[in-house]
Amino acid sequence: FKAWDPLELATLGSDETLAWFRAAELKNGRVAMLATTGYIVQAAGLHFPGMLSHDVSFASLSSMKPLDAWDAVPELGKQQIIGAIFLAEIISESQKPHYTKGGPLPTMIFPPIDFSKVDAATLKRKRDSELNNGRLAMIAIMSFVAAANVPGSVPLLAGSPMF
Repeated sequence: FKAWDPLELATLGSDETLAWFRAAELKNGRVAMLATTGYIVQAAGLHFPGMLSHDVSFASLSSMKPLDAWDAVPELGKQQIIGAIFLAEIISESQKPHYTKGGPLPTMIFPPIDFSKVDAATLKRKRDSELNNGRLAMIAIMSFVAAANVPGSVPLLAGSPMF
């Protein structure tokens, strides 16, 4: 995992610690990419047809700000989302050998994607792109959350009806 490290975070522990840092960065980047995409789709007013539950429609959620829409999701729906995330985490963390013991970094769980036929150089470039896109998405979603909760904190987003 040799890379640019101006804060020398790589010296905080062993190779296992650094593998854990990289896996955490990868997982959080993937979550941030999904969250950023979801926030933008929600802000654009796009939604599934029909009803989310017997009294909440996707259209009604689409008319709300994204954080307000999450509050309007029924409690059982939130529990299902958190349960699915928990299941994916359990599956990825129980793979042997574990990434802190020399195993591969976590891969996509749902759906499992076979990258065995991809050229090694191409795969490395795509994985580096995934890390970089994840880093940008982490900045983006935090900007969206800041703009939604602290008026004027993100000048570019000031005045947008979804923040």
